[in-house]
Amino acid sequence: MNFYNNAHPYYCGIDLHARILYVCIIDLQGEIVLHQKITADKEALLTLLESYIGNIVVGVECMHCWYWVSDWCHEKGIDFVLGHALYMKAIHGGKAKNDKIDSFKIACLLRGGNFPLAYTYPKAMRAARDLLRRRTKIVRHGAMLKAHVANTNSQYNLPATELNLKNISARQQLRQQFDDPIVQRNIDMDMALLDFYAKELAQVEWFIEQQAKAMQPAYLSILRTVPGIGKILALTILFEIGDIERFESVQKFASYSRLIKCKAESAGKTYGTQGNKIGNGHLKWAFSEAAVLYLLGNDKARAYLNRLQKRMSKGKALSALAHKLGRCVYFMLKNKTVFDEQRFLNN
Repeated sequence: MNFYNNAHPYYCGIDLHARILYVCIIDLQGEIVLHQKITADKEALLTLLESYIGNIVVGVECMHCWYWVSDWCHEKGIDFVLGHALYMKAIHGGKAKNDKIDSFKIACLLRGGNFPLAYTYPKAMRAARDLLRRRTKIVRHGAMLKAHVANTNSQYNLPATELNLKNISARQQLRQQFDDPIVQRNIDMDMALLDFYAKELAQVEWFIEQQAKAMQPAYLSILRTVPGIGKILALTILFEIGDIERFESVQKFASYSRLIKCKAESAGKTYGTQGNKIGNGHLKWAFSEAAVLYLLGNDKARAYLNRLQKRMSKGKALSALAHKLGRCVYFMLKNKTVFDEQRFLNN
């Protein structure tokens, strides 16, 4: 966990909501200089902070509408820091809790050097990353639609279909699957959504790939040299990392990617692990998928996995392989080198 500990004459804590802000400014001595609720409006915020520009840092908790505050602070030359929502437990504790108290606590955390930092993702790549995450949700919904077709077959005691619903012709065949017109209408709705998703997702994937090639073409090419990392996994890894230089060590990168578990210890005793959900779930998914795909048709990789399974279960062995791939990707991007399978499997 990293904390913000730079000194400023004034510290501003903002309890951020979609339509309102509660702003608290304190000085070096911890005295409240300003404490006020305003609408979520740039001009209203400028009115409060204009006289402090150059002498103040603004901190907000990471929630869905922090983008505009970050961009506005950057535009006005105001220092801005983003608080890690899961670590900011201090603002959620206490007997009483409201927006006014929360904004004061955020300002106090900034002043005391206890403000837990989250990564302020660069504006240039932010929208493309959000579009890619949205694409993932749509793909998962498409998988639910396909599962519904299989479940409907089971409901009416029909044989399991071998059709690959990724193909237009396969989806067309299901237009005549059921005799009951009401049941068939249910399936037709699934097929209509899948038809639309197939067309739209192809265009979205192409669009995101062009954005990646314009922003970081070298990194995208490097990632594609890893067997098992295709277009979507490479784009996911690229946009979820943002800037590889923000990670000081491979250990911090692995922790951020949820590839390692942290021990919970007290008084010399170990109580298991904790913090397994802290980090980037999208990177965890990408490296886990890459590990499975890396094994397909790869005898050397399977032999390596078998060696791991002599010391641990298959699940743990796959996790270890995903961890190893994550570490490998870190050094590949850091050093701008392509994948070396012989070195990867021998280390």
